Amino acid sequence: MGPASPSRFVALRSRNFRLIWIGLLVSYAGSRMETVAILWQVSLLVAPDRKALALGFVGLARVLPIVIFSLVSGVAADRVDRRRLMLVTQSTMTVLAGILAWLTFHGVSGPEPIYILSALTAAAGAFDMPARQALYPNLVPREHLPNAISLNTIMFQIASVAGPGLAGIVIAFAGVGWAYIFNTLSFLVVIVALLMMRDVPPLAEPDPSQPRPGAFRAALDGLHFVFTSPMIRSTMLLDFFATFFASATTLLPIFAQDILHVGARGYGWLYAASSAGALVASLGMVRWVDEIDRRGAVLIAAICAYGLATICFGISRSFWLTFACLACSGAADAVSTVLRNVIRQLETPDEIRGRMTGVNMVFFQGGPQLGELEAGLVANWFGAPLSVVVGGLGCLAATGWVVRTTPGLRKYRREIAPGDAVSPRGRYVGRPPR
Repeated sequence: MGPASPSRFVALRSRNFRLIWIGLLVSYAGSRMETVAILWQVSLLVAPDRKALALGFVGLARVLPIVIFSLVSGVAADRVDRRRLMLVTQSTMTVLAGILAWLTFHGVSGPEPIYILSALTAAAGAFDMPARQALYPNLVPREHLPNAISLNTIMFQIASVAGPGLAGIVIAFAGVGWAYIFNTLSFLVVIVALLMMRDVPPLAEPDPSQPRPGAFRAALDGLHFVFTSPMIRSTMLLDFFATFFASATTLLPIFAQDILHVGARGYGWLYAASSAGALVASLGMVRWVDEIDRRGAVLIAAICAYGLATICFGISRSFWLTFACLACSGAADAVSTVLRNVIRQLETPDEIRGRMTGVNMVFFQGGPQLGELEAGLVANWFGAPLSVVVGGLGCLAATGWVVRTTPGLRKYRREIAPGDAVSPRGRYVGRPPR
C-alpha cells in the first residue's frame, strides 16, 4: 500500500486552485482581523449601556446588502466571467478597507462610519462569494471536489485562527488602525492570484435555440431550484437556523471585558478559539470526507453538537472552559460546513451554481449577521450569558424541526464512485487498498 498522505491534498495539484487557495488564505486572515477590530472599536465608541446593541447593529449593517443583492449577484456569477468578477469585487474591498484604516488613524467619534463601510464591504462581498463558490468546481476535477471543499474549510479555519490572534496582539500593541492596514494589503494577494491563473474554463455558452431568460426570470429560476430540491433546501435551513440562534461571537467583547476580564489579547484568543477547533476538525475531514457514508446523519449530529457547545459557553465563567466550548463549537461547525457544501455542490448543475450560491448566501451569511443582531438585542435586555444559552437551545429546537420536516436528510448517503467497495445492499463500505 502506497503512502496515503498525498491524496489528502490532491486538489492542490491543480495550479489554479492552488493559487486561489493561497491567496484567499492571506485575504481571509486579513478579513478576520478586520472583523475582530471592528467589534472591538465599536464597543469602545459607545456608552457601556449601549454596547450590546451597538455590536448587534454591526450584524445588521452587514446583512442588509446580502439580502438586497443576493439574487442579482447569483445571476451575475452565472452570466459573467467569474474570475473577472472577482477581480472587481476584490479591488473594491481593497479600497474600502483602506478608507476604514484612513478614517481610524484620523479619528472616529462614533460607530456610524464603521457601519457604512461595513455595509459597502458586505455589498461587494455579496457579488464576490457566488463568483468564488461557482468558480471552484471549474478549477478541479469533479472527483476532487469534496477534497477541494475540505481544503477550503481548512484554509478558512487557519485564517480564522491566525487573524483574530494577530488582531488581538496588533490592537493591544499598535492600535486598531494597523489591523485594517493588514486587511487592505491582504486583498492584493488574491488579486495577484487571480491574475496568475491560466486556462480557466469559460462559462458554458447558452443554447442559441433556447430563449435566454431575463435577469429577473433567471433569479426566480434559482429560487425555484433551491426550494424544490429537498437536500439543498434543508441544508440551507440548517445553516441559517444554527447560525441565527447560536451566533455568539459578536458578544465576545462583553465576555472579554466584563465577564472574564481578559483584555484585548484574551479577546483575540477567544475569538480564535472556535477556528482552532474547526481547524483540527477540518484536517480530519480532509482524510474522511470521501469515506463518510451517512453524510446526512453526521451533518445533523454535528449541528446538535454545535448547539450544545454554545449552551456550555453561555454558562461558563472560566477563560479556559470558555475557550474549550468555543473550540468544540468550531469543530462541530467545520464538520457540518464541509458536508453542507459537498451536498450542495454535488446536487447543483454548473449552469445554476452561481444562483444557488447567491440564495445560499442569504442563509450562510444572513443567518450569523441577523443572529448577531438577535444576540445583541437579547443581551441588551437580559444579559449576554442568557442570550448565548437561549441561542443554543434555539439551535437545537430548529434542527429538530428541519429533520422532522425533511426525513430524507437523515438518510442521505454519499455517491458510490467507480471502484468503491459496496455491500450486497449497495452501501459504501470502503475503498480498496491502493
